[in-house]
Amino acid sequence: MHEFRRARACARLPRVSQSNPVRIFVTHAWENSDDYLRVFEYLESQRNFFYKNYSTPERRPQGDREALRENLRQQITPAEAVIALSSLFEAHEGELTFQLLYAQASHKPVILMKPFGTRKDVPKAILDLADEVVEWDERALVDAIRRQARHEETTRWDTIEFKLD
Repeated sequence: MHEFRRARACARLPRVSQSNPVRIFVTHAWENSDDYLRVFEYLESQRNFFYKNYSTPERRPQGDREALRENLRQQITPAEAVIALSSLFEAHEGELTFQLLYAQASHKPVILMKPFGTRKDVPKAILDLADEVVEWDERALVDAIRRQARHEETTRWDTIEFKLD
């Protein structure tokens, strides 16, 4: 019965549109890293995908660690999905783990991006906090956001063109 109720609730979520963009938060350590900026390049490259970014790495608040964490909570709270950058783990393990734990506690789905341009494994500590793990691929990222934030299934097909000699 629980699964049936969840499926019915998901069916009522509005689809992503220009008037109803998906609200996202991208993990950060109070700086615009290459991976952080790359996420938005990927999102902007997709047609008919609309989003609102709630992460503000450029506005580091004054104060102690708790002030920083409270500001992160305020950024994550309105989001429908959290995009986690695994590349932050090595240098900012505590900050990244806090963001993912808060997202999980707030029932926000976490989409974890694998390390860019390397074959490094994703650390288990953050892998266990993710709802979905994706490669650095524009379409895979957008499809994961649609699935996790709005429970939309995409029915896209790849077309492969080839020439017979």
